Amino acid sequence: MSIVINIYYTGKDRNARKFAEEMISKGIVDKIRAESGNERYEYFFPMDNPETVLLIDSWKSQEALDFHHKTEMMTEIAELRKKYHLTMKVEKFSKI
Repeated sequence: MSIVINIYYTGKDRNARKFAEEMISKGIVDKIRAESGNERYEYFFPMDNPETVLLIDSWKSQEALDFHHKTEMMTEIAELRKKYHLTMKVEKFSKI
């Protein structure tokens, strides 16, 4: 069973896009994609809302996701979210 998480990052002045760009340029995205159990970590930009970025994040199991949430990268992500003054909306799905 896979777990899919959609995270909508929203800010002002295109800060959500700047956040995603910095996540990529700092190598954080590559590190997450290399984690055991990660199936997908990909950003999308809604055409009708330039202030929001959608992250689709997929994991093989709840255990893999729990391990990811305990990594140092989560601190880096939180710091970047704070830097860019972003809010989050999270949706979680299970795939059988």
